[in-house]
Amino acid sequence: MSSDAIITPGVRSEVGRLRTVLLHRPGNELRRLTPRNNDALLFDGLPWVDRAQQEHDAFADVLRGRGVEVLYLGELLVETLADPAAHTQAVEDTISDIRLGDTLREFLSRHLSDLGPDELAEIMMVGLRNDEVSGTGSLVAALHEALDFLIDPLPNLLFTRDSSVWVGDRATITSLAMPARRRETQLTELIYAFHPRFSGVKRIHGWEKEYLEGGDVLALADGVLAVGVGERTRPSGAERLARTAFGLGLAHTVLVVPIDQDRATMHLDTICTMVDVDAVVMYPNVAHRLSAIAVRPGSGSDLIVDPPAHFLEAAAHAMGIGQLRLIDTGLDPVTAEREQWDDGNNTLAIEPKVAVAYERNVETNKRLVDSGIEVIPIAGSELGTGRGGPRCMSCPIAREPVP
Repeated sequence: MSSDAIITPGVRSEVGRLRTVLLHRPGNELRRLTPRNNDALLFDGLPWVDRAQQEHDAFADVLRGRGVEVLYLGELLVETLADPAAHTQAVEDTISDIRLGDTLREFLSRHLSDLGPDELAEIMMVGLRNDEVSGTGSLVAALHEALDFLIDPLPNLLFTRDSSVWVGDRATITSLAMPARRRETQLTELIYAFHPRFSGVKRIHGWEKEYLEGGDVLALADGVLAVGVGERTRPSGAERLARTAFGLGLAHTVLVVPIDQDRATMHLDTICTMVDVDAVVMYPNVAHRLSAIAVRPGSGSDLIVDPPAHFLEAAAHAMGIGQLRLIDTGLDPVTAEREQWDDGNNTLAIEPKVAVAYERNVETNKRLVDSGIEVIPIAGSELGTGRGGPRCMSCPIAREPVP
């Protein structure tokens, strides 16, 4: 794409027509998953990688077919590392783990510094095992098993929504709570800081700040954010984002939404996503008990914190609409639990009344269609082993304003 055709980045709603999106095509980092490490790396199974790539390619083709520009994190990372300053920063970030010890850290610094952009990017994503280097002179390496990782792989890179999220015209570099994922945001911050595509883009938050994950941030309307708080995003992360958004004029209301935590409801977007300017699809078990605390700027540095209210009512009030339409899946409890586990509510809106969803969620998709939503189904039998749907797998960089 020529430079004059590049879309100006910015996201002010969940449903404005999607113009540019960041994806990560699954690669060799998924081949690092084993029965011994998949739980620690937050996967429920070992995906068939070739099939996962086919499914992801079909997902990307669906988006391109709707006029969406698709950027790939891996390609952007390689291009970023061609900058010597970015290369140096990447090495420093990658070896910052205190578990390495000084001797191994110095060895890895020399080893990684000698690599070209492609090789360094591969190690940053795929990791480095103890048996893949020799002559370290390190006690730490000597005490590790051959198959232990000195640099951990990042199989969750597939879920680009979590490691960055756009709030207005700012790239929000998030801070991931789970140890297996914390290094992901170092990669995204490196890209936004050094890649020519994002020259001049201002960043907020940062990987070293309070825990805040992109899957917990929903842009309900221009100026209205919802932030889920639980095991992943913490109250301090939500407060930091609210203060920053208010200070920069990016929001006038932030709805802080406490969410129960289990593997099927990790983020707010696993139980609630928008499919139209005034409609959400929600997990029925929480739809009528989800609450929200509205936060608004006060005088000086003070915040106005309202008492808890029903989420749908608080959201409609903040958005300035009479009612936020709930698409209740209307499922029996067993089907509801199954389709929740299969990310039935984790849809990606590509414009008002048009959403991408996993094809296996037959009942949820039927209810969406019956409510006037065009559903574009995609396969996800292998992509879903990390517990994430189309919204989790995509980071919108540019959306058109809602008419």
